[in-house]
Amino acid sequence: MAHAAGADRTGHARYTYRLRVSSTARTALLAEWDRCRWVWNECVAKSRQVHAHNKVHPDDGLTCGPARLDKMLTEARARTPWLRDGASVPQQQTVRDFATARSKALKDIDKRLPVKRRAGMPRHKKKREAAPSLNYTTRGFRLKDGRLHLAGKIALTVVWSRDLPCAPSSVRVYRDSVGHWYASFVVATEAQPLPATGAVIGVDWGVQQTATTTSDAHDLPHAEHGKRAAQRLARYQRMMARRKPARGQAASKGYRRAQAQAARLHKKVARQRQDTARKWAKRVVTDHDAVAVEDFRPKFLARTTMARKAADAAIGATKQALIEMGRKHGRDVRLVHPAHTTMDCASCGARTKHALPLSERTYTCTACRAVSPRDKNSARVMLVRAGLNPAGAEGTRPPGALLPAAA
Repeated sequence: MAHAAGADRTGHARYTYRLRVSSTARTALLAEWDRCRWVWNECVAKSRQVHAHNKVHPDDGLTCGPARLDKMLTEARARTPWLRDGASVPQQQTVRDFATARSKALKDIDKRLPVKRRAGMPRHKKKREAAPSLNYTTRGFRLKDGRLHLAGKIALTVVWSRDLPCAPSSVRVYRDSVGHWYASFVVATEAQPLPATGAVIGVDWGVQQTATTTSDAHDLPHAEHGKRAAQRLARYQRMMARRKPARGQAASKGYRRAQAQAARLHKKVARQRQDTARKWAKRVVTDHDAVAVEDFRPKFLARTTMARKAADAAIGATKQALIEMGRKHGRDVRLVHPAHTTMDCASCGARTKHALPLSERTYTCTACRAVSPRDKNSARVMLVRAGLNPAGAEGTRPPGALLPAAA
């Protein structure tokens, strides 16, 4: 399995491939992870020590930046043979990752963001809970004869489902919750433009349908992957509940088996959602030059009665897949603020005095008397707010539609 994900404006993307790991290589990878995890925990301890010291002695102004942590790592490798036996590259990258995480948390604190929205300070990684993850720069790995060779004489077989577009600049080797190993390469990419179509489309997110668009042929119905797997998942969770170990007691073989079965089912559902989202996004991007997307953040739905269905719809992942696909193929993707999109009329721009209840599925404008399905009206509002010509949707302009500001 391979997929390109995490494309950004700098023209980089991740290409992820499955790994075939021998028992020897697995032992070596886990040993490297133990060393990197120790380095991370030492960084956490040092950071907390500096923070406690500065609270008591604010005039000292001690820092815990990457340079100081790098010096600590060099000293630790000099006096600790076990640490020195491992490759230096993943350990140095662990320090970089810690510094990045700590810097982000401090910036969020300085911005006075609420606790629920800001990144937490880095915590200790526990042996039985943290998933192995090793980062290597170009001097720490190479590709030879179709195999991935890591520093420390670790050779891994890569399942090359497709070719890399160019030489990678770094690689992350990690193990997922199911126990499968992957290699995620960072490569430079270029836009792959598609033929112009002259069509535009508006996308409104919802729960009844995952995506309602201005084109009936491109609506995305709710696939309900999680609902179909719920019965089996509940069975595995009951098995885990019956076998749950007491505090301080090791988990039984039956508990670990049920836990693995639940993890595999979760992974299968996630892949189904991902596959559905990418196929739909590719179809939308192929058929339209510009896309107006509701910048909807479904986090607030977690506290409502629609939480389960909204989570199963995977709106956030689907929106991200559409944005990345549009960026990859050079399409114009415009994010529209979701405020009042269900209350505005796409034909005349009038706004209802009261918010429409979810049970009311038909929008009727009190000003121009236009009647249309609620979600279809919202999708057309996306086009108007994005400054796109609604005539490109379904071939005709709605009566009295608002024109872009430039007109």
